[in-house]
Amino acid sequence: MDRSELTRADEDYLKAIYELVLRHGKAGTTKIAEALDVTPASVTGMIRKLAGTTPPLLEYRKHRGVTLTAAGERAALGTVRHHRMLERFLHDVMGFSWDEVHDEADRLEHVISERFGERMAAMLGDPTHDPHGHPIPDRDLVMPGDDSVCLAQLEPGRPGVVGRVADSDPDLLRHLADIGLVPGTAVEVVATEAEDGGLTVRVGGVGDPVALGGPAAAAVFVEPAG
Repeated sequence: MDRSELTRADEDYLKAIYELVLRHGKAGTTKIAEALDVTPASVTGMIRKLAGTTPPLLEYRKHRGVTLTAAGERAALGTVRHHRMLERFLHDVMGFSWDEVHDEADRLEHVISERFGERMAAMLGDPTHDPHGHPIPDRDLVMPGDDSVCLAQLEPGRPGVVGRVADSDPDLLRHLADIGLVPGTAVEVVATEAEDGGLTVRVGGVGDPVALGGPAAAAVFVEPAG
């Protein structure tokens, strides 16, 4: 199925399911409803629709949740490519800050054509990652590998480099930028706080350690050194 035949809602569902499966290994109706801020009944109706296309874009198995077919995954990756390339364009060319680009790209990803998207990619020099460090699917919609792990999994004293950060919370992104915890920056866990999942980290290899709350620590992913 050509992406031009999909509605905005179709693309939103396919992208949400792709991202949920990537993070959790499965996508249940409740999680999909939470991700899209819709009712479970709406999810059920959309699942039936997307499972009934030719070719089917997803499969649903009771107690096992929703999975994308090859056609569904390709459609989802096309939307992801548009979104992350738009974030790169908005940030690098138009001067939007990294906490502003996600919502703008969410609106624009559904309306640009494939021709526009490829012209934009060429203009940017075919970047491989968005401003938050997330990989961008290539022209063939192949997603680059990602070996990063959650910062909380980095053993105290072991250095790493920030690979990517979650991009849906503008306030958190501003906080991370303020303390310099951005992709490409060296980071080391100094201590862990078992009660709330918080961490004390040293950013950039110098300066005093900085405290991170549990949600902030969970939003940062690093590539361990060595």
